[in-house]
Amino acid sequence: MKKLVFILLLTTQLFNAQNGFEKGNVLYQKGNYSKAIAAYQSVLQTKKESAALYFNLGNCHYKLNQVAPAVYNFEKALVLSPNDNDIKNNLKFAQKMTVDEIKEMPKVGFAKMLRDFTRVFHYDIWAWISVGFSGLFLVFFMGYYFSQTTLSKRIFFIGMFVVVFLILIGVSAALFEKNNDQNEKPAVVFAELATVKSEPKNSGSDVVVLHEGTTVFVQETLDDWKKIQLTDGTNGWIQSNAIKEVK
Repeated sequence: MKKLVFILLLTTQLFNAQNGFEKGNVLYQKGNYSKAIAAYQSVLQTKKESAALYFNLGNCHYKLNQVAPAVYNFEKALVLSPNDNDIKNNLKFAQKMTVDEIKEMPKVGFAKMLRDFTRVFHYDIWAWISVGFSGLFLVFFMGYYFSQTTLSKRIFFIGMFVVVFLILIGVSAALFEKNNDQNEKPAVVFAELATVKSEPKNSGSDVVVLHEGTTVFVQETLDDWKKIQLTDGTNGWIQSNAIKEVK
C-alpha cells in the first residue's frame, strides 16, 4: 500500500511539474513574464529542476530587466548544461546589464589547455567514457587471448595498451573536472550595493563596491561573511545576505 501511495505521489508530482513548465512556456509566449516566473517556480517547488527550466526563468527575468535573478538563473542553467551555447550567449546579454565591469583574468599555458580539454564534458560523462573504454579493453583482451596468429596477437596487445592509456585519460579528466566543480562556487550579488571588505567585519577597509548581478566566487565562510574572489583576481569579504550561491 505504501508503495502504491508513493507511486501515485511521484506520478502527481511529475504531472504537476510538466504542467507547470508548459503553462510557463505559454505565458512566456504571451508576454506574461511575471506569471510565467510563478509557473516555473511552482515546478522548482516540486524539487524538479533542469537547464531548460532555469534558462526560461532567466529569460523571463531578463525581459523584466531584473538583472540579478536573470544572471543567477542563467548561471544555474549553465551548471546543469555547461556546453550549451544558447545559455552562454544569454548569460552574456544579462551580464551586460550589470553596472560593474570586471575584467576576467586570462588563463594561459598548460593550465588553460587542461581546463579547456576537461570542460568539454561533465565529469559524469567522462566517467561513462572511461567505462566504455574499459569494455573496449575487455574486447581487445579477448581478441588477444583467442587469436591464433602472431600478427593478430600483436595488434590486440598494442590495442590493449592504447585503451589503458585512454582509460587513464578519461578517469583523470573525470577526477579533475569533479574537483573543479566542487571547488568552484559561483554566486550572484543580489544586493543593489554591496561593499567588499578586506576583513570579515564592518570596520574593515573597503576593497571594492559591487552592484546587483555581478558574479563572484565563494572561497570560504566565516559567521555572516563570505570570502569571495572576483574574475579579475580581487579577493575580499562580503556579507552573506548580499549574495546568492548558484550551487
